[in-house]
Amino acid sequence: MSMIRHSLSILLYSILLLAGKASVAQTTTEKINKFLHEKMVDEQIPGLQVVVIRGNKIVLSEAMGMANVAFSVPVTKNTLFSINSIAKVFTGTAIMQLVEEGKIGIQKPVGDYLDSLPANWQPVTLRQLLGHTSGLPDIEDDSTGGLVGNKGEATAWKTVQAMPMQAEPGDRFSYNATNYLLLQKVIEKYGKLPFEQFIRKYQLNPVGMTKTIFGNSYDVEKNKAPTYCYYYFDKESGEYVKRDQLLETYENFPKIFRADAGMFSTAEEMARWIIALQDNRLLRKKENIKTMWEPVKLNNGKIEGFGDILNGYALGWPVVVRSRHPAIAPIGGGRAAFMIYPEDNLSIILLTNLSGCSPELIIDQIAGMYFTN
Repeated sequence: MSMIRHSLSILLYSILLLAGKASVAQTTTEKINKFLHEKMVDEQIPGLQVVVIRGNKIVLSEAMGMANVAFSVPVTKNTLFSINSIAKVFTGTAIMQLVEEGKIGIQKPVGDYLDSLPANWQPVTLRQLLGHTSGLPDIEDDSTGGLVGNKGEATAWKTVQAMPMQAEPGDRFSYNATNYLLLQKVIEKYGKLPFEQFIRKYQLNPVGMTKTIFGNSYDVEKNKAPTYCYYYFDKESGEYVKRDQLLETYENFPKIFRADAGMFSTAEEMARWIIALQDNRLLRKKENIKTMWEPVKLNNGKIEGFGDILNGYALGWPVVVRSRHPAIAPIGGGRAAFMIYPEDNLSIILLTNLSGCSPELIIDQIAGMYFTN
């Protein structure tokens, strides 16, 4: 009888332990849902998707709010959101895939790989292009929101090559599209495929990202949510001004800039990609992932980034450099982000349809609910 009582005690303890764990998990989920609903009200976010990954497994996946406000279409887990500059992480990974094949080297000058570049562009390394420390002139014109030259892609490419350098290579961080235009050319030349086909063949298809697409905001695609904002561009002041009325944005991502932006995905598909990357299904060697996430240092040894918590920039990946809970934190359009916390075995994806809501800050608050110290 004593043996039976002992066995029953162990069984009861195990049941209570599992129930306790389930209760904690449920409490965390409830806290996150409550927090996100409050954020949606505070920031006036129409709709979003959130996914939490722990131990390379999805432990939470939610869809909230409206994908299309005008027609009252709710967000589902199949809703496609614009991820904008998050496209750069696919570019950084593609470059590292070519490095693993021995076709290119990130410390090598871009002039070794592309012909007919201006002489002062040629010494810039692939690492400097990836980390936005190249000093190259920007092919995008901030004053107009379009391309330099204002006459199309061919004119912009010719114009930017005649423009002066912004700085000496490696002297400062300057986020611009020219860097990723050159990286796209390198990927297409040494990957022997158009950029979109290369990414689909070597990254999207292997992990089952069948819904993820390339395109523009005005393209009509099944389940694609419009992108909204509360800001409009005032041509007289040259600044963005906030309004109370929700506006639908118009974004064009030229094919020559696909390495820079122009992708639409779901939080669950992004989760598959993150899990595959960390499982070494996209890059064979873990040291190459570590290299890809290492902040690019300037010539003076300092690290620069966008500011606030995004204080560093790696090889296509903004990073959060801090002593506790450092993170890898790609962002896109001020509306989409995901953060990987390598030391905490935690990743969180947050996709929204509202520009300017700073999803990386929301994610970092969610992450705090999982941190134990």
